[in-house]
Amino acid sequence: MQIKRDYSQPFFSSRRRSRVTGRFLFFYGLLIGGFLVFVSAQYGKLQMVALGAVGLAPTPTAFASVWAAQGYDLFLQGKMEEAAAAYSQAVSQEPDNINYLYEYGRTLIELDRPASLAQNRPKADSELANELGDHAIEVAPQDVRAYTLKAKALVWLDDSQSAIPFALKGYEINNNFSPLLAVLARAYTDIGRYQQGLDYGQAAVDADPKNVDAHRGFAIALILVGRRDEAIKELEDAINISPNLTAPYFELAGQYKGANRLEDAIAAYEKVLTIQPRNAKALLRLCETYTQVGQNDQAEGFCDDALTIDPSYADAYKARGGVRFRRRNYEDAIVDFKACQANDSKAIECYYQQGLAYYYIGGPANCDSAWQLLSEAQGLKPPPEPQIMTIIQTGLKLVTENCVKYTNRAVPTVEPTAVVPTPIGS
Repeated sequence: MQIKRDYSQPFFSSRRRSRVTGRFLFFYGLLIGGFLVFVSAQYGKLQMVALGAVGLAPTPTAFASVWAAQGYDLFLQGKMEEAAAAYSQAVSQEPDNINYLYEYGRTLIELDRPASLAQNRPKADSELANELGDHAIEVAPQDVRAYTLKAKALVWLDDSQSAIPFALKGYEINNNFSPLLAVLARAYTDIGRYQQGLDYGQAAVDADPKNVDAHRGFAIALILVGRRDEAIKELEDAINISPNLTAPYFELAGQYKGANRLEDAIAAYEKVLTIQPRNAKALLRLCETYTQVGQNDQAEGFCDDALTIDPSYADAYKARGGVRFRRRNYEDAIVDFKACQANDSKAIECYYQQGLAYYYIGGPANCDSAWQLLSEAQGLKPPPEPQIMTIIQTGLKLVTENCVKYTNRAVPTVEPTAVVPTPIGS
């Protein structure tokens, strides 16, 4: 079939144009109408896409249970800061949930940051955990975990005497809760009731052999009665149960150092850094341990790293000042010891070693500083241990012998005290 066209009429005749224009307007109207209906229905989603494209879309709020589950997973990975942040979100949404309060408090105690590192809060982690314990008891007075959290926070705040009544109240509720028994072991050990510490520690392990705190609590009691090898085994068991929890590595490394197993101690601190690369305490302990073996270059580098992470870390200034003092870099040692004092430390090393550094630099003004600092060190409370008192007295005597202004001056004396045990797990 052949189609014939009338070429006498232009292809774009007015009649054809009007017909085409009408159809175009009809379909265009349908398109615009449909688009407006779609935009109206999907406005919220389209707004989020547009905001997301420029980085301004808000983060969807997760349920408290989701935050808590995330916190639990992060805790098992040893990511304590992230775990604490997740549990904080869960508690902010459900502040009376004992499950979230207990896990958040437990995480804070393990994290154990000072106020300077606790996300700009005015409280240290253990102080906040203590407050969470109070609230947990208020909202769940028949739950053993509330008293466990409160008692554990008090132990970490060096108030074991006050912790015991709370722990015993929890014991009345459940006498077989392993974490509570572990807290009682720590608390009784701290106040010198070692047999009760051993008994509760063993009971904690018996109640739950897979509980990390049980082995740690028992280990502390064993340490203080001189059973180091057994304590090491308990701490090694704790690490095998939860290899990403950093606190047992510190406690174990302390016992390795006591047994002169310095390479094993270094390996334990290095393991902490594989879990938490920015752990200032582990870096400080490496600084101290390398100092102990005479590797001052490496020691000073680890102290530098610790202070990069926490510029207010008084113990790190003390340790680095000690390294510099031994290297006869007295001027820089003095700077570190002053920073140690400025960060609210009463560490006696920051006084008497600073005084000795001034003496070794020499000069009348430095003699004055040496005498003042050594005298202050001698009068600190608690009084210096006997071996440190001997060093201070020797320093004061050197000042009287070599500084003209102090010639023939009587060296002040203070009655020495008994040796104070080194804190466990440091």
